[in-house]
Amino acid sequence: MKGGRTLLPVKQNICGLILAAGLSSRMNEFKPLMPLRKKTLIENAIDSVLSGGAGSATVVIGYRGAELETLLRRRYGELVQIVWNLEYDRTDMMHSIQIGCGALPECEAFFLLPGDMPVVRRSTFEKLLQARREKQSLVIFPTLKDWRKHPPLIDSGLIPEIQTFQGPGGLRGLWQWHEESIQTVPVDDEGVWIDLDTPKDYQLCRLQYEHK
Repeated sequence: MKGGRTLLPVKQNICGLILAAGLSSRMNEFKPLMPLRKKTLIENAIDSVLSGGAGSATVVIGYRGAELETLLRRRYGELVQIVWNLEYDRTDMMHSIQIGCGALPECEAFFLLPGDMPVVRRSTFEKLLQARREKQSLVIFPTLKDWRKHPPLIDSGLIPEIQTFQGPGGLRGLWQWHEESIQTVPVDDEGVWIDLDTPKDYQLCRLQYEHK
């Protein structure tokens, strides 16, 4: 146990990749450091990945990165690895994903989670891991109402292709080349739907999840 978290036994060599480099321009505040459940949004996201079975998390930072790095190193120590996207103000999410993939420790697969998705349930991660045990699909998505959502569980064998992909659509464009290797797992978890882009999103999330 670290910092009050009970971690699942890591039965697979799984990592987490969390994206937190953006400008938070639609929120009008710096999203990663906004409060939820007596900690920050970024801590909620990291804790969900770690409690869900990842042995470590790699966090891509950029805007106000020094503040984030100080917080995360103090809070998590070696459980969290920090990597910088120095071009955060002129690149898209795919660039952060590519940087993060290059910094991941050796692993079999990794969860990919935007840092503004703080309330994904532990059970969702568990279901993805169970699906991987049963069938070694390259990508496993949780689905809600038949929509693919985050966090996908991505086989590390795809990392070189992710890093070099230049096509349109980011990862969605890449997934079109691997449809036959994509598996979906239905989940009963509204958290896979909740990403906090605007002040209204944030207020609704706090009303629903602040005391859960």
